[in-house]
This record gives sequence, C-alpha cells and structure tokens, in this order.
Amino acid sequence: MRPLHPIDLIFLTLEKRQQPMHVGGLFLFQIPDHAPSTFIQDLVADIRKSKSIPIPPFNNHLNGLFWDEDEEFDIDHHFRHIALPHPGRIRELLVYISQEHSALIDRAKPLWTCNIIEGIEGNRFAMYFKIHHAMVDGIAGMRLVEKSLSKNPEDKSIVPPWCVEGPRSKRLKETKVSKLKKVLTTIKGQLEATPKVTQELFQTVFKEMGKNPDYVSSFQAPASLFNQRVSSSRRFAAQSFELNRFRDISKALGVTINDVVLAVCSGALREYLITQDALPKKPLIAMVPASVRDDDSDMSNRITMILANLGTHQEDPLERLNIIRRSVQNAKNRFKRMNANQILNYSAFVYGPAGFNIASGLMPKRQAFNVIISNVPGPREPLYWNGAKLDALYPASIVLDGQALNITMTSYLDKLEVGLTGCRNALPKMQNLLTHLEDEIQRFEKIISTSNEPQIDSGTQETKLTQPA
Repeated sequence: MRPLHPIDLIFLTLEKRQQPMHVGGLFLFQIPDHAPSTFIQDLVADIRKSKSIPIPPFNNHLNGLFWDEDEEFDIDHHFRHIALPHPGRIRELLVYISQEHSALIDRAKPLWTCNIIEGIEGNRFAMYFKIHHAMVDGIAGMRLVEKSLSKNPEDKSIVPPWCVEGPRSKRLKETKVSKLKKVLTTIKGQLEATPKVTQELFQTVFKEMGKNPDYVSSFQAPASLFNQRVSSSRRFAAQSFELNRFRDISKALGVTINDVVLAVCSGALREYLITQDALPKKPLIAMVPASVRDDDSDMSNRITMILANLGTHQEDPLERLNIIRRSVQNAKNRFKRMNANQILNYSAFVYGPAGFNIASGLMPKRQAFNVIISNVPGPREPLYWNGAKLDALYPASIVLDGQALNITMTSYLDKLEVGLTGCRNALPKMQNLLTHLEDEIQRFEKIISTSNEPQIDSGTQETKLTQPA
C-alpha cells in the first residue's frame, strides 16, 4: 500500500461523469500472410493464460487515499475481445472507440481496460487500450504498449502491455533513501530557480505584455466554439498523413516541421469554424505541450506549454504560418534563457491561474487558450505483435469543461498519425476537421510548387527547448 501522489489525486478529483480522465491509444495491426484462421483467437487465449500477471501500476486499485494491490485481480474485467459487425470498416471501428472512450473506468478495480477488436476490413485487427491519467500520463501509456511489441516480425512471443515493466513500475521499487535524496534535490533546485524566475517574470510583465506583438499571453484567447461545457459523449476521429509532405513544405519555406503542423491545424480549424459560422474575429490560441527534460531520467512530468498564436483571423496561409512561427519562436527564446527547473517554475506562476480555471470549470468560456495541439515523436522502425505488423497508432486524449477539442499527433515510420478527441454535443461534424487538414496540406503544396524561393523568414530555429515532434 502506498499513498496517492498529489498529481494522482488531482486527476482523480477532476473526474466527473462528463469529464472522464483517462487517455487511450488505438493500435491497428495487419494479420500476417498465411496466418491460421484462429490467429486472433490464439492470441487472445494466450493473453488470458495465467502468465498474464500484471505488474505495478496495472495491479493497483484505489483504497481511500492509497494505491493498494488488487489481490483478486480478474483479467476478464480488464481484457475484452469483440468483433465489429460486417463490413468492419474504419467508420465502425471509430464509432466503437468513441463509445468506449466516453465510458468511465470502474474505480473498484485497477484503472485500465484493453480491447482486442477483430473483423476489420483488409485482414486487420485492432487493440484499444485506455488507462486513467492518475496511473500514467498519455505518452508514457502509449510507450508501455509499444514496449510489448517487437521489432522482429519472426518474434512470436505475446507480451501484454500490463506485463511490461516500464519506468513507473521501476520507480515503485526505489528505496526510501533514494526517494528522499530526489526530494531534497528537487527542493534545492526550486530555491536556486527563484532569482532567474523573478527576473523573467519582470521581463514578461513590464517589457513584453502589450508591447511585443509576438508575445502570447494567457488573456488573449477569444471565446470560441471550442470553449464551452462538455457532455459525457465523445467523438474520436483519426487519420494518417505522409510525414514527407510536411518535411517538403518545411524545407521549401525554411521553417520547422512543427511550424507547418501548427499552420495546417490552424487552416483546418479556421475552415471548420467558418462552416459553423463561428470564426472569432481574434486569432485562436493553441496550447502546445513542450518537453524541457534535460537528462535521461524518467521521473515526473517535465512538460511546459507554449501558447501559439494560430493567426486564424488571416485568410492567407503564409501569413498565418509567419504569425505562428514568430509566436512560437518568441516563447522558445524566452525558455532558452532558463534551465528546466526555472522553466517549470516560471510556467507555474504564469499559467497557474489558467490551470485552476480549467480544473475548476468555473469559467468554461474564458480560457487561456482555445485548443490543445500536441505532437510527439513515435517509433521510427516497424513494430510487430506475434508477427502482426503495426500499421498505425492513434492517440486518444482528454476533453475538459472549457476545452471541447483535443488534437494529438504522433509519428510512426513515415506517417503522422492524427487523433481528434472532442465532445460530440459541442462540436457538430468534428470529423470534418480531417478533410480540412488534407485541404490545408494541399494549399501549402500548391504554394511551394509555384515558387522556388522561401516565403518565410526562418530566423533562428534551434533552441535548447525540445518541442515534442
């Protein structure tokens, strides 16, 4: 038995029926050629065998303010095998994932579920895995599933994700001395960060806010369709895009791939809001998570956020791209002057009130940003599960009161995998955003095909801060 970490408690406290606090991943596999007709049934049977004994945190359940080991672990409660109705199109698959992602996880048991889904067209099957944010963060959860996969197509071993020892389970085995040492190191780092953080706060308040056009504050996001109270119903939409298309645009215009990704999202969001007759006159603001980890540790969340001006008030894609690039670079330049601890402390001061508003839901229409756009690098080599090749992996994330849309992306091989999670009631025809994304990519491709000269001043792009992508 171990006490809940304060962050775990926050995620548990935030959860309401209309606000499930789990993250998920949809993994799509190709059944091997010449595989027996019982391939999936054999895989499921193997998983259900007694060797599928979970490790922490997958065998932990809530007991008051503590995590306790589930001594009556029931694999059938967590692991399910279903088949889609014929013809098993991706449409039916996404409808099922939308329904599953809307449902709360039973708190009487360890807070995760896994579904094997067969009957998908093209001789494919899927795994949908969801886990409460109190147990693991979204990216770490995806990584745990990836660790159960193999780079060898001939590897026929079947390791369920909940049996793979990840960073979190290793941390649970740390001695009291090592934990105390890390706590003292953290306190020392906080104290050392104070002078620099104070200096940067002074710079922000007196020299940038209202004076630097590229500075994005937590007070300038307009009211929008995306910022309203949410229902419990979710819609999940997903699609793969060729990563080389973004690279080509990036190279031709002299900007980063992340800049292009944000610009494409900006154009798609603009077109979607126009179709809903809901485009604000002021530009949308995106919150872009960024990693500030400066070592090889796997402790805690080392994430800050960049507020990016999406320039959605501009019709010209290049003008939007330039606004985005400048606002992101402004944030990167500021963070470049600080180390990781200083960045985290600065972010706590500047964005703390915005975080409280999101957590409390007091003012869902008054948000520091309009949408979350997260882009995280994924595996660069093909992965296999019992010889079945992983074709795609799509992240599904959290929607909160005041934040009705979440755009999460990850790369896999030569593709950018996009997962859209939204409130079904708040965002009509949200899946149309995928079409708008494709349309916007084509707009940029047309621009670079008609000009050999870079259209954007690239400036200094490299900084110490590592933005996930």
